[in-house]
Amino acid sequence: MGDPLKQYDPCGAPRGTSSFSAGRGSRVDATRRHNLSTILTAVHHHPGMSRADLTRQTGLNRSTVGVLVAELADLGLAREIAPGEHASRGRPSPHVYPRTDVLALAINPDLDAVTIGLVGLGGTLHRRVRHEWKSPPTVAQTVDAVTQVFRELRDEVGPANIVLGAGVAVPGLVRSEDSFVVRAPHLDWTNEPLGDLLADALGIPVVIRNDARVATIAESVFGAGRAVRDVVYLNGSRSGIGGGAVVDGIILRGHSGFGGELGHTVVAGRREQCHCGRRGCLETEVSLSKLLVALGRDSVDLVDLDDELARAGADPTVRAEIQRQLGVLAGAIGNVISIFNPELVVLAGFLGSLYAAAPAVLDGAVAKESFAQIWAGTRIERAQLGGRVHLVGAAELAFLPLLRDPASFKRDAPQS
Repeated sequence: MGDPLKQYDPCGAPRGTSSFSAGRGSRVDATRRHNLSTILTAVHHHPGMSRADLTRQTGLNRSTVGVLVAELADLGLAREIAPGEHASRGRPSPHVYPRTDVLALAINPDLDAVTIGLVGLGGTLHRRVRHEWKSPPTVAQTVDAVTQVFRELRDEVGPANIVLGAGVAVPGLVRSEDSFVVRAPHLDWTNEPLGDLLADALGIPVVIRNDARVATIAESVFGAGRAVRDVVYLNGSRSGIGGGAVVDGIILRGHSGFGGELGHTVVAGRREQCHCGRRGCLETEVSLSKLLVALGRDSVDLVDLDDELARAGADPTVRAEIQRQLGVLAGAIGNVISIFNPELVVLAGFLGSLYAAAPAVLDGAVAKESFAQIWAGTRIERAQLGGRVHLVGAAELAFLPLLRDPASFKRDAPQS
């Protein structure tokens, strides 16, 4: 199977081969399945769209949209809510929402923990469990932990909720054809058939991709990058720094699917050897590990890092490390701006926490490190999805078959 994200258009441009884009509908009766896909994808990405909005976005007529929405409701994939009373003229249009009890299991293994969640259509995160490690986990340990948590979560939500499959966001190089982990250096995983192992253990389909790429998708569809055609995404985790880019509405993939490894661009300092073999990669100079040393902590859940930095903000050691890392990060962002000329640079993970700790410092440093005419019009924002980003992005991998062919969905089909 080819990479389903290869031509993903998070901005919804009408491209004929785009995998996730709602695109444009067709009035030809033989394309009913395509039109169902168009409507469900639009509603999934924009919960609460009115029928009138769907008519405008898809190019289908009002009666066709009504028939398709009704079919999705009969399938158990969507529901309509009548609008409240308002003073505008004309007949109010019902609002359409995806059924959030149609779920995907989302998994994000990392150096210090594996985070597991259940995500519903519309990007709704229902449950989140963080299983911490005392030492870097093996693949077998990860599979065992995920299997146990999945059983508990499935029992908790009950049989009325449908789990379609699992999406996994791995901090490393992933072969898209078969969800094979080629190399996840921080986890010390090499040539691991993780997709097959998880599918066998969980009894559901599994798709694996690089964590930064799926997070780029999540932030572009549901977060800060929504409707922006040129975005660079940078995420910082315990395993290093990952990146992704959306260029003219299409996610950057690269020849072998490894595009966007921005953590392995060389920055000023060049002090430390990187596991990739070079010296001075961005993720060796800007790192959560160094930040934790300054904080005197061994580990921290990223959802708590803002509070940790705020409490320690008066400590000169912590303050100096924040400013040092922001200075190095500014140089990397300046390079990214020169290469991609993005409208938006999104910072996630611990990079978002660094930015929140001293936004004026980073903004000023990036301005100094950038070609002024190229930098003009670019803005830096923190990711909006926070600790949900990898889970929401991973869930998109599992939802893709449904979004492509909603007509094949059977709510009463037996679940594994």
